[in-house]
Formats: sequence, C-alpha cells, structure tokens
Amino acid sequence: MKPVTRQPAREPRCRPVLPAIFLAAALLTMAGCFPSVRLLPDAADPLKEYVLEGQGRDKVVIININGVISDKVHKDFMSRETPSLLQEVIAQFQMAKKDPAVKAVILKIDSPGGTVTASDILYRYITDYKQATGVAVVTAMMNMATSGGYYIALPSDEIIAHPTTVTGSIGVIFMTPKVYTLLDKIGVDITVRTSGKNKDMGSPLRESTKEEEAIFNHLIENFAARFLSLVKKHRGDRGLDLDKVKSARIFTADEAQAAGLIDGIGYLEDAIATARRIAKLPENARVICYRRTAFPNDNIYNTLSTRQGEGTPSLVNLDLFNFLPACSTGFYYLWWPSYSNGDLP
Repeated sequence: MKPVTRQPAREPRCRPVLPAIFLAAALLTMAGCFPSVRLLPDAADPLKEYVLEGQGRDKVVIININGVISDKVHKDFMSRETPSLLQEVIAQFQMAKKDPAVKAVILKIDSPGGTVTASDILYRYITDYKQATGVAVVTAMMNMATSGGYYIALPSDEIIAHPTTVTGSIGVIFMTPKVYTLLDKIGVDITVRTSGKNKDMGSPLRESTKEEEAIFNHLIENFAARFLSLVKKHRGDRGLDLDKVKSARIFTADEAQAAGLIDGIGYLEDAIATARRIAKLPENARVICYRRTAFPNDNIYNTLSTRQGEGTPSLVNLDLFNFLPACSTGFYYLWWPSYSNGDLP
C-alpha cells in the first residue's frame, strides 16, 4: 500500500476587497451608473414641523434668520448645496401660510444685513404674509439686527431686542474692488473697449471718474431714501428720532429704544410671550419650528434646520474661501465691520 502524500494546507490569502469595492463604486458613480447614497441628512430633505414647547392646537412658529441675507446658494468642499437664506426663510413662511393653526410668527434675527434686493424681497414677503393671513409677527433680535437685518423686521407688530443686541445702521453701502494699482506694479495691462463711456463704470481695472462717482452716489442716495421712508412708515408714530437714525450709526438696545427703533428689551421668552399676547393665545400655546432633521434636546435657541456635516469636521477652513469675494461689487443694506467675519453674499 503506497503512502498517501498530503499537500500542506494553503493559508487563505487576504484580498484587498474593500478598496476594490470603493474603486468600483467611484467609477460607477463617475459614469452615472450608481445611485447616490446620502449617509447624513442634508438640505435635500423636506422641512418638517417639530414642537419645541407648549401644547394645544394653536401654534407660534419660530423662523430663524441667521447670517448675511442673500439669495446665494452655498456649497461645501464636497459640493453639497445649502439653500440660500432667502430660499430657506420663504420656504418656512410658505409652510406657515398653509397651516391655519399658525397664529403667530417669531422672526428670530441674528444678521448684519445683506444685499439690497434680498433684504427687500424678504421685507415684501413678510408684509404680504401678514396681510394675507392676519397672523401676528414679532421680531426677536439676538446678537445683531443691523441694516438689512433691521429692514426685514419693519413689518413686525412689535420688535423686541435682547439687552445686548446691536441694531441700527439704517443705510446703504456700495462696494467695488480696485486692482489697477496692483496690476501696474506687476506690469499687467488690460485693454477694455466699450460702446459707451459709462459702460464699464465701477470697473476694478481703473479709477472711477468724477461723473461715475456722482452716478454711484445718486444710486446710494436712492436706496438709502427707500430704507428711511420704510422706517418712517413703520416707526414714525413710535417715537422715531429720524436725525439720529439717518446717520446710519449702530445702536445698543437702550439707545435703539430711545430712538424709536424697537418696542421693548427682553429675551426670546419675552418675545414669545408677546406673540402669544398679540395673537390672544394661552400662555402655554404650542411653539414650533420647521427643520429637516430632529435634534435631541431641541429648544427655542437652536438655529439649525439640518445636521448636515455635523460631526464631520473639515480639514479645509471654508471661511477662508468665503472671504475671497469679500469685495464683490454691489449695493448692500449691511453693517460692513461684521460683513468680513461672516458668510458673504
């Protein structure tokens, strides 16, 4: 009987399966053949109603207005889009308009202002919402509600500022970058041909003429006059000190109240109580918000509507990229010192 020769058992080889799977998924995704998977909730999710406190059928909804007022859609380094502030706020007002149980709205504002047009659109939308629904609107100012941040508060039944709020800056600012001196230093020359002498007015490639400066000043005065006319319309019978206001200075809460820009000083809870009172609601009437995701231990001071990117810190400082267009040409209802520290239009 021949002895049986046994082959030594082969050790299993570990194949790099996971890298291969990720590579295949990446290729399929690039080719458009693989469905996208969202591991975290983001701005693509619909807004839903969440109860923050209180009970009963009638509702007070808090709508947050945080940051620079703009219609600009933001993207992070993964190309995920976040709705513009204008889009997000109007979407929440549209939800409130469809709900007959909403009896009052709290505008919780923490904004230095923004573009002239975006600020005016929000002002008009809030005004139309009030006229169409008869719902009470109360503004609660947080850190700041300056320039466009104050502009959108004007239709409110009452404006309540936090004791440490900065507000005011009732005016307009025009910004345009100028790089022609830098180009001269590095020896770069750019030829511009136009069909009219003012076609390229405001160009960063040359100094503005006196005629162009006069035109810009005229536009600034027109936008500022519109702002002041709305302040007089809404605050003229509430002790408005126009001489102080038209200088476009900022005010503390105490100074703003003395100038007739606000109706009272208090906390967010006081603004909610004011809204309940104006709407003739019970003291414990329900307070709600609209968000895309639920938050544990949620409360009235939460300003987020989604947890997009939460817990996933970026190696890239996105604020640096936001700062690059800091001198974007345009007209703004904006308090400039805070502009360079926040999100930019």
